[in-house]
Amino acid sequence: MPPSLDPACLLIDGAWTPAEDGRQRAVVNPFDSSTLAAVAEASEADTDRAVRAARSAFDEGSWARAPSAHRAGVLTATADALQSQREQLARLETLDTGKTLAESRMDVDDATAVLRYYAALVTSDAGRTIDTGRPDAISRVVHEPVGVCALITPWNYPLLQIVWKLAPALAAGNTVVAKPSEVTPLTTIRLFRLLQAELEQAGAPGGTANLVLGGGAVGAALARHPAVDLVSFTGGLATGRSVMRAAADTVKKVALELGGKNPNIVFADADLDAALDFALTAAFLHSGQVCSAGSRLLLHRSLHADFTAELARRADLIRLGDGLDKGTETGPLVSAEHRRKVEDHIAGALAAGAVLRAGGSRPTEPELQAGFFPRPTVLDGCHPGMAVIREEVFGPVLTVELFDDEDEVVALANDTPYGLAGAVWTQDTGRGERVASRLRLGTVWINDYHPYVPQAEWGGFKQSGTGRELGPSGLREYQESKHIWRTITPAAQHWFGG
Repeated sequence: MPPSLDPACLLIDGAWTPAEDGRQRAVVNPFDSSTLAAVAEASEADTDRAVRAARSAFDEGSWARAPSAHRAGVLTATADALQSQREQLARLETLDTGKTLAESRMDVDDATAVLRYYAALVTSDAGRTIDTGRPDAISRVVHEPVGVCALITPWNYPLLQIVWKLAPALAAGNTVVAKPSEVTPLTTIRLFRLLQAELEQAGAPGGTANLVLGGGAVGAALARHPAVDLVSFTGGLATGRSVMRAAADTVKKVALELGGKNPNIVFADADLDAALDFALTAAFLHSGQVCSAGSRLLLHRSLHADFTAELARRADLIRLGDGLDKGTETGPLVSAEHRRKVEDHIAGALAAGAVLRAGGSRPTEPELQAGFFPRPTVLDGCHPGMAVIREEVFGPVLTVELFDDEDEVVALANDTPYGLAGAVWTQDTGRGERVASRLRLGTVWINDYHPYVPQAEWGGFKQSGTGRELGPSGLREYQESKHIWRTITPAAQHWFGG
């Protein structure tokens, strides 16, 4: 069990406080349904106070005007603090999300790397000078913070996703109000305790970083608040649309990452051992609760029988269990409600003619009955007309579609409203690059699946979202460009004769 949490776990204007009306929400361990903690549930009044604190800190405080090296120092110190608590944070993430401890350790390390990346990047961001063609004029473009940023994050990668937003937002000089998912808030609370200590040490205004907890009502209040300048949201498509609508009234900047329905393409000449192994990882890592999960396997027809049989055999052997146990290969889904949604997708696919090759039911082991487990599922005989192909399942469900040639598979892969990520498996270098260039996806892996680095942009085409996280573009999301022109020797133009 994690240490009991103080109910004063909203961070508003530099002070940790309970919800104004005293409301709390239970946080549940998805492995055994036990209660991990009770945390404050912010009201709209709490949210308004947090936004106003951020507004005051930005408009009247020193953070936005501080040298970039000063802000970078806070990020670096926070990265060091994360690493000093690596095991505690990883354990807390596993308890809260159900993922394996190995995955949680990677999340802490990746979050640390992102903080350090933006600390380095912002100190080298000096803008640019423009050649005006006039010797008496100096023209330059500089980058300034947007203002107050609302950062709304999902439940699958709580620590990592908040850092993807928080690091560039603070590096750029913004103030923030963060809202993690109400389902998995624990590591975000711990992160903000570490961050606030570093901000205080650096003399930052109290409202520089604020944290509110709660469900959709809190997120909606942030999206429509007139004092918020930017909303960055990662989550489902329907909620993303609501965020856009709410932000439109005040013409806020909006950055959205809304998931995907990601194709994993295997040609006949691929390294089949590697392709099959990665097909399992792509689909079943974190029980498929990954926005970039390779949930659509597009398989060359000549490989169908043998590849699918071995895939199903190995899917049935995946060891389910407590993420804290060394032998566990994947954990539960995040909630009972989410498991019901995944099971509905499976039932709908079977009713539409899909063929069950593996899984399709709950595990029978006694030690797994209290958790939110489905078995890893492989569905064969699928086609683009099925809902399971077009809708994001966000669970351990892998569908199999067949193709005969390059043009056909590109058309299949692109036949989706999403465009986040995907992979191409082939030993033909020219084919790999050619197919990658034709896929309408924000990230394409060739002979790999899932790796990313902080230096490379992340985001999607089409309904997978707007804007980019990570890389230089991830910093630009939180900046406004300003053109400054200075004439050295001004003289009257006499444009008007009077």
